Amino acid sequence: MSEKQADILEVKAYTRWSPDLEQCCLLVSANESYERAAEDIAVLTGVKVTHSTQQRLVHRQTFALPSLEGTIEEMSVDGGKVRLRTPQGQPSEWRDYKGVNLHECCVAAFFQDNE
Repeated sequence: MSEKQADILEVKAYTRWSPDLEQCCLLVSANESYERAAEDIAVLTGVKVTHSTQQRLVHRQTFALPSLEGTIEEMSVDGGKVRLRTPQGQPSEWRDYKGVNLHECCVAAFFQDNE
């Protein structure tokens, strides 16, 4: 799809993905592993999107932080560790994540980005 066509249809240029399929892939990938997301997308849409393609799709996204106007009156911050899959027989790897809820404004999560 050319840039002109993409502007008219309000989608990304030079992509073979439909905006709906891309949204489905991102949503399912956010809720579970890439491998499980690939299986779910195949069941839900009938389209096979491999786990490695799911991962590449997520990593090429740029998620802009929301801009806030006014004073934040209430906030919750939580964090924890998530276990990454490793080949069988190798020790597990754990990574940190943070979740922030600016009540009545926005919610965000960060992976290995404490600042």
